[in-house]
Amino acid sequence: MKLAVGDKYDSIIQKSDLISRDLSWVKFNERVLDQSKKVERGIFEKLKFLAITASNLDEFFMIRVGSLYNYLDYEKERVDYSGLREDPFKEKLMKDCQQFHLDQHNHFTKVVLPELHQEGISLCNVSKLTESEQEIVKQYFLKAIYPMLTPMVYDGYRTFPILMNKLLVFGVVTTSPGERKDMRKMSFVQIPANIPRFFEIERENSLLLIPIEEVIRENIISLFRNVEIESISLFRITRNGDFTLEESEDMDANFLEEVKRKLMERKTGRVVRIEVEEGYSKWMLNSLLERWNLKFDSVFLVNRASMIDFTGFWQLVGSKRFRDRLPQIPEPVKPLSYPEDGRADIFEILKEKDILLHHPYNNIDSILDLIEKAADDPDVMAIKMTIYRLAKESRITKTLLKAAENGKHVSVLFEVKARFDEENNIREAKKLQKAGCFVIYGISNLKTHTKLLLIVKKDDSEITRYVHLGSGNYNEDTARLYTDIGLMTTNETLANDVSEFFNVITGHSVPNTYKNLITAPRDMRNQLIAYIEEEAENARNGLPAGIFIKVNSLEDSEIIYALYRASQSKVTIKLIVRGICCLRPGRVGLSENIEVLSLVGDFLEHSRIYHFHNNGNTRTYSGSADMMVRSFDKRLESLFKVEAPLLEKQLMNIIAYNLKDNVNSYVMQEDGSYKAKRPAENEQEFNIHKEFFRLQVEEVLRVKLVE
Repeated sequence: MKLAVGDKYDSIIQKSDLISRDLSWVKFNERVLDQSKKVERGIFEKLKFLAITASNLDEFFMIRVGSLYNYLDYEKERVDYSGLREDPFKEKLMKDCQQFHLDQHNHFTKVVLPELHQEGISLCNVSKLTESEQEIVKQYFLKAIYPMLTPMVYDGYRTFPILMNKLLVFGVVTTSPGERKDMRKMSFVQIPANIPRFFEIERENSLLLIPIEEVIRENIISLFRNVEIESISLFRITRNGDFTLEESEDMDANFLEEVKRKLMERKTGRVVRIEVEEGYSKWMLNSLLERWNLKFDSVFLVNRASMIDFTGFWQLVGSKRFRDRLPQIPEPVKPLSYPEDGRADIFEILKEKDILLHHPYNNIDSILDLIEKAADDPDVMAIKMTIYRLAKESRITKTLLKAAENGKHVSVLFEVKARFDEENNIREAKKLQKAGCFVIYGISNLKTHTKLLLIVKKDDSEITRYVHLGSGNYNEDTARLYTDIGLMTTNETLANDVSEFFNVITGHSVPNTYKNLITAPRDMRNQLIAYIEEEAENARNGLPAGIFIKVNSLEDSEIIYALYRASQSKVTIKLIVRGICCLRPGRVGLSENIEVLSLVGDFLEHSRIYHFHNNGNTRTYSGSADMMVRSFDKRLESLFKVEAPLLEKQLMNIIAYNLKDNVNSYVMQEDGSYKAKRPAENEQEFNIHKEFFRLQVEEVLRVKLVE
């Protein structure tokens, strides 16, 4: 009997002490899909999470599957953490992605569509409309869509057209009257990205959504006059979308340059996935598979009762008419370390105390206000900052332009390799450069991911440096949706460290040492491993020990094996890893003392916290870095130590609340699967995305992670 792909490779996968990064990511997207399945969520929340899973999967195929094809296409060897070589691993990964795709579309057809209908919103094709409604749709097609469509035929006389990444495409097979069947031709009609995904028709008590592909399908004959249409197949392709050193961790830079030369633009990257409606033309699909060198496991079939590309539902979720149907984010609360009212001068306050910000519970406006105040203050001499991703219409750029106009020295590092934000960052950077700002466009092969701000101010006869260090971007939009940490301080030790780090970024400087900053690619991995090993040594000596870490991803094998050794020394290790986790918890003789949780809910858990008990002399850091190869070796990253007692307790309490959550939490199992954590009998629900809005100082002061 032939074994299924899963059975065939599961024994190899289970023998490995590490879990595949990519297989772990698929499990993460399953947890996001689970948010859409929660019965207590309204239909617009369900649509939102469904759209997120779709955009996540698009990026996964563009970046991670694209990276895998770099190995396959150029015959480079790779052994995945799962223990599988390139071809078997691709086979296993596609099987898991196919299963996810099936689960996603079953949820849509069986749950989301009926609930939409109950809300008076229906997806329908043109044939279900009244005659007058059909005429409205026809006029819309003729005036707004028809002029934008360009049928592109492929035959012996014309080259194969470039089909764009992530656009819906009709593949139309035609013959001329009287021609033999083997003389058929293949034409493509791409649906432009700037046409709304749904055409909306309002009835008295309902809203009809006609997918744009149905509007075009109904009228596509107008593009093919005097020929016979044999078949019409709707499909969508995903192309290899990125070629960066950090995504291809064991490739050398020269090889990546070779790949970049061969695939100069994203739009011409090799095809890695085809989504196609059932009932497709087999002749057409086989031709495409042969042309793009794909196997059938890269073809994702979509039932006609469903639809291709759930990202289109952002049109509905983002509509002003339905804004009140999504849960409203509560108003931000004041930082626990800065609860005072009526004290406007942030510069004077920061001379007295440090302020810890926990977004989105605390507003990002306090950071923006600090920069805006600095731009206007005649005593401010310089502003330096790193920028990774900005909001559209960002206050940051406007403020820095103003600062430059006011004669301040402004230095900005814009990371132009921030994936999918490259164009925006270059555009904003050029504005600043024209205004006289000193602009750096990233550092050679390193991606600058650290989040730092330094303001230099002259006060009477002294110079004060105001510093902000964070885990998240200087982005007003994401700060309302992502949980992040920010520290505002005039602490001289951190100010010296940050000044030194800016000299490294903008000049040619190698500092001897940092006191309260751990940086990558210099020494972050080694420093974290040293802290882990000290906890192990304390445990072996009978002293209290504990490691508590919250990150987005855990993938670096050196860190993982250090944690395994600490577990074997009886150190209590609790990890909160939202996304990819390549560590295998709870394996006998390896990791019995390691617990891994993942929290996925209303906010995207983006903050990073590292806490080491250190026999009571605690070490607590936050910052921009996850525990990944790319973070340690291929990015400029920083972790900053938080020493002020109340602020350190706040970070410890964030860990404690994450461990207590029983609404958004999933417990990782030894085999790499996850189980949702639910309140025990007679236990109250504890949802951190609500609890942090009502957190009081007294609760924070009581926190203990190691008894």
